[in-house]
Amino acid sequence: MRRTSPGVLFVLAVLSAAAGFAFDHVLTITGRATFTPSGFLPVLLMLLAVAVLALAWPVRRSVRGGQRIDPFRALRAATLARASSLLGAILAGFGAGLLSFLLSRPVPAPVGSTVAMVALIIGALVLIGAALVAEQFCTLPKDPDDREPADTAE
Repeated sequence: MRRTSPGVLFVLAVLSAAAGFAFDHVLTITGRATFTPSGFLPVLLMLLAVAVLALAWPVRRSVRGGQRIDPFRALRAATLARASSLLGAILAGFGAGLLSFLLSRPVPAPVGSTVAMVALIIGALVLIGAALVAEQFCTLPKDPDDREPADTAE
């Protein structure tokens, strides 16, 4: 399993930023209030970041200690880390799109909405960072028996 590419995270963030901007725009032209994320969402993202790191830590500890680790446990932790980084990129982009729409309006935005969106972006960035660190923790060393694809049998 390859690590999450920064390019993929960037593309997801840009696409979701466009979606967030368009979503608020559609709400506004239909006469509805703009979307403001819950203030509890950044807290949930921080809790998810802690959970991802907590699940990846035993894998790191056993790899560093030279102990045998269950590869399925490492794979589950790495998969959760990858999914969390993708979710973080999507939410950071969506929050940035919402914030950019709110700041581009001629009417000043309410402070509560702006703070909620900035908190969402910060929480999503923390989740991305924690997920990438957890993904690094779940990198297992190569077995001495494994051969590189470029190696030829003699």
